[in-house]
Amino acid sequence: MKIATFNINGVKARIDGLLHWLKDSAPDVALLQEIKSVDDGFPRDVIEDLGYTVETHGQKGFNGVAILSKLPLEDVTRGLPGDDSDEQARWIEATVIGETAVRVCGLYLPNGNPAPGPKHEYKLAWMDRLRARAADLLTEEMPALMAGDYNIIPQAEDAARPDAWREDALFRLDSRMAWRKVVNLGFTEAFRARTRGPGHYSFWDYQAGAFDRNDGIRIDHVLLTPQGADLLTDAWIEKDVRAREKPSDHVPVWVDLAA
Repeated sequence: MKIATFNINGVKARIDGLLHWLKDSAPDVALLQEIKSVDDGFPRDVIEDLGYTVETHGQKGFNGVAILSKLPLEDVTRGLPGDDSDEQARWIEATVIGETAVRVCGLYLPNGNPAPGPKHEYKLAWMDRLRARAADLLTEEMPALMAGDYNIIPQAEDAARPDAWREDALFRLDSRMAWRKVVNLGFTEAFRARTRGPGHYSFWDYQAGAFDRNDGIRIDHVLLTPQGADLLTDAWIEKDVRAREKPSDHVPVWVDLAA
């Protein structure tokens, strides 16, 4: 089961590139972030024509997440538990029915800037809720993953210029501590389970030729439960997508599971 997470940065603006990617790379399941569309406005017909079931949790103009799956989906839920007043569309999950059922959670974690401030406080509170949901996933003892744009640079090696990010909400110590509290529950960070060392990024700013200089950061991640990690056969970043016409500023991050 090939699963990719991809912050598409506006599904309507990048629908041609998304369709090209779906045809060319052919994920079994794609978890999208920043669709920036209400549910009724999502271009589902052209994606369904490629054989995908489409489930969305949309919001006008910003945020929004989606699951595209060639395999059957069951028990689709929307919204991260823990705060009924939170109206931001940042979480969707479902069970994918392959040879082995896998629970997939797609997320778009808050950016948190400027920090300190209310937006950073919201980010940390959201991560507390994420940790609670992650703990519940572990108790279910099934293959599961939480994948998406975490807006977290886990370590210095995950940024080309880490000193430039020291006070940014993506790399502040409190943000990284909140990330580590989730991982340390017992999750495996898929990409780092397969690849070590610096120079591997999933986001490059549009400005100042950042991609050409590989001045990037790694903020898109897949966390696997122990049962999910047992199925992991590979994980990688599809960097060349960033060089295509009218790209997102993110690229897909993949896992291949024996499921």
